Amino acid sequence: MNYSPSRMSADPATFSASQAAALLKTKQLSCEELVRACLARIAARDPVVKAWLSLDPDYVIARARALDKLPPTGALHGLPWGVKDVIDTFDYPTTQNSPIYDQLKIGRDAACVGVVRGSGALILGKTDTVEFASSGRKALSTNPYNPAHTPGGSSSGSGAAVGDYQVPLAFGTQTGGSHIRPASFNGIYGHKPTWGRVSREGVRMSSMTLDTIGWYGRSVDDLILVGIVFRIAEDTTPITVRGLRIGLCRSPVWHAIEPGGVAALDSAAAKLSAAGAIIEELVLPEPFTRMHAAHAAIMAGEGAASFLPEYVNAYEKLAQPLRDRVENSTGSTPEQWLQGYALADRCRVEFDALFGPALDVVLTPSSPGEAPEGLHTTGNAIFNSMWTLLHGPNVGIPSGRGPKNLPVGVTLVGPRMSDSRLLAIAKALAPIIDTDEAGRLSQLWG
Repeated sequence: MNYSPSRMSADPATFSASQAAALLKTKQLSCEELVRACLARIAARDPVVKAWLSLDPDYVIARARALDKLPPTGALHGLPWGVKDVIDTFDYPTTQNSPIYDQLKIGRDAACVGVVRGSGALILGKTDTVEFASSGRKALSTNPYNPAHTPGGSSSGSGAAVGDYQVPLAFGTQTGGSHIRPASFNGIYGHKPTWGRVSREGVRMSSMTLDTIGWYGRSVDDLILVGIVFRIAEDTTPITVRGLRIGLCRSPVWHAIEPGGVAALDSAAAKLSAAGAIIEELVLPEPFTRMHAAHAAIMAGEGAASFLPEYVNAYEKLAQPLRDRVENSTGSTPEQWLQGYALADRCRVEFDALFGPALDVVLTPSSPGEAPEGLHTTGNAIFNSMWTLLHGPNVGIPSGRGPKNLPVGVTLVGPRMSDSRLLAIAKALAPIIDTDEAGRLSQLWG
């Protein structure tokens, strides 16, 4: 293949999804070349990063060759994907990282996998996850920047694989902060769409009113590319950074922030202000101070129902924290659940109403700070839970490094159903916020 001069010395595994898509479309890169580059990176790095639960190199190379013989079947033609192992695929097991479902093969794709596969994507394999994307057994995955630290969770393997340049795109899911927090810890971009924008059919759920499917990439263009196939139309309205009104929301849980989180948020705000954006502190009114507790009550109540089948049929193999969920060890009451639902309904309407002439987007932390040390934890979701319960779209953007030289991100938040607009704003703001892409690539590739 004849790569463009700017790509001649580059390993295809380092290409973002949007860069690779352009090269695939013009036949400057084949799907097989891209897949082989990803597999080589996995062979070299995954003994440490441990992002994958199921992967068959011979099978995916054969699939890549088959795709290379076909005309492009969609916007994602030839792009490799990682799929979190709570999401069904017809060709790989869906184990939930649980001994209950070890090597269980469902035999059909989840709706979200069907959409990307039908748009030409190649499913590379299944990525490691916290058990049932909830609690219990942790993923074995490590942080690409320091294997002594967590990559976050529960979308542990997906975040680590994209962050380590092993695959350009991957699915994650979020109930609390399981998608956006790993984006922060692994120095990548993540889109958590408006709740309900992406079908959850074929995805194991722990909360009917919280669980949301999202995707990772290495640029906002990657997120937009995927959004288009999910009928989230690209907003091509020009975004002018100068005069854009940004609400800097330290959120009601600011007490949990760490030095890395402070630096990431302040750095993003300072850069955007220097570019002409209008940065104003956004202090949410009193009802929002109760959202974190409401999220916990709802998650406890719905989780108890979700894991009851395993509790009844496979008690000995079910992790104790999930048994505790069914047994309601926190003492959460139906009255608290109802209060949580009512509070969320109220706050969603109030939050959406903030946007307009006085507010274009909210800027807030993605995590308390850097990825914690140890694989016994996936980090604290305290800076994500309110936004998950509000049901609006989130976009995670890398925003520098913390004291231990690990990535830390920030989140852009919009009102419900504003995914197209939020991604357009993120595309305009990301080059200003994320000035460390070359440094991340250099650190991981030497």
